[in-house]
Amino acid sequence: MTLHLDDLRVRRLGECRYDSPFSETLSTKQTSPHYVAEGDRVLLEDTVSMLADHGLPLGRIPSFEAAGPRRKIYFDPSQVTAGIVTCGGLCPGLNNVIRGLVQEIYVHYQVKQVLGFRNGLQGLTAAHRDDTIELTPDRVRDIHNAGGTILGSSRGGQDADEMVDTLVSRGIDIMFVIGGDGGMRAATFLSEAIRARGLDIAVIGVPKTIDNDLPFTDQSFGFQSAFARATDFISAVAVEAAAGLNGVGIVKLMGRHSGFIASYAALAANAADIVLIPEIPFALGGPDGLLAHVEQHVRTKGHVVIVLAEGAGQELLEEHGLPQQNGRGTDASGNLKLGDIGGLLQASITAHLTAVGLSPTMRYIDPSYAVRSIAANAYDSVYCLRLAHAAVHAAMAGRTEAAVARWRRRFVHVPLSLMTSRRNQVDPDGDLWMSVLETTCQPAVFGPARDRGMVRIGFC
Repeated sequence: MTLHLDDLRVRRLGECRYDSPFSETLSTKQTSPHYVAEGDRVLLEDTVSMLADHGLPLGRIPSFEAAGPRRKIYFDPSQVTAGIVTCGGLCPGLNNVIRGLVQEIYVHYQVKQVLGFRNGLQGLTAAHRDDTIELTPDRVRDIHNAGGTILGSSRGGQDADEMVDTLVSRGIDIMFVIGGDGGMRAATFLSEAIRARGLDIAVIGVPKTIDNDLPFTDQSFGFQSAFARATDFISAVAVEAAAGLNGVGIVKLMGRHSGFIASYAALAANAADIVLIPEIPFALGGPDGLLAHVEQHVRTKGHVVIVLAEGAGQELLEEHGLPQQNGRGTDASGNLKLGDIGGLLQASITAHLTAVGLSPTMRYIDPSYAVRSIAANAYDSVYCLRLAHAAVHAAMAGRTEAAVARWRRRFVHVPLSLMTSRRNQVDPDGDLWMSVLETTCQPAVFGPARDRGMVRIGFC
């Protein structure tokens, strides 16, 4: 996907004419580092070779607009009513973002009112538009200590025009949408419907995904908390597997299309023998297949520990006819429902080891909800707060149809359309996956190497 500078420009509602309330709080010097210059941008790419390949003058090289407070803002704070909604699955840090948004926009910009729409985008439909919570600094003071979201969440494709009707009827000037790819798509549709009506409403997305699969962000908020918690389950299963005769431990983690949680958690726990992710197809049978490798571990080590991303091996389920049995389709957000790869592995490994005289002691755990529901750790707490601050600054400066993200360790504005333009995935030829292979000592591929044009090598 080739991007040009114009693809990275963020839409503005109009000229910023009001002095920022920050002028009374921060340094008033013209060179104050606390303000972001309107022309400040962050490069999309960061290597000399990539920049040279463009063959463009510096001002035309693809770059993002830097996030942060501006000297002039678009909205009159005393007239602003803001709305907040959380969408999709739970993720550590949702309450932290809500708290950060409310405190920033109330305390520093002194807006008139902040409304929280309950139960996700369903709260913007005609039937539920009055089901809101008035959010104040006192109300959100301690919510960061709990997991989940005080606003509730849901999935679903609500009608954009109906949602705009809600924003108009509730007098919303700024709408913050906290969500994953489904939430960012909804925010895009909402923005387009607002623009079609010529309304002066800013829509700013705060992207979240526990899978870390949204593009154009260094790392999704909540991801570090999630994989840190997942390491506890890997360690526990490893202890159980080692204590059982012919022990087999399987931990199934989140990762519909991307294996970041499985990879990072396996590296952190340093107890996994095999890591299976959606990006790397694998075969069960054959002399080089997964089952043969599991058998080898049980014979030589006495047990084996497998970390499994939920989206791995879906092609194997189709071969076994399981997707139809599981009633696969799409969920309310349009995501493909996954088949139960964990169940297939349990059955296949048990049958294979039993057939070769190694009846296993099976330990299987799917801790997804226990991981999703935790409060953010210290790192993510800071990250969420800074994302919230950036989102408020963007909205008050009249940016819209944009998300805030951290790129190259700088906070930036990203057009909403780009946040759902592709999926961030583990690169099978990248350094992260190489670290996994080096740590687990597993082969580069389970099954015929020619399937992926790979050379089969061992890493230990």
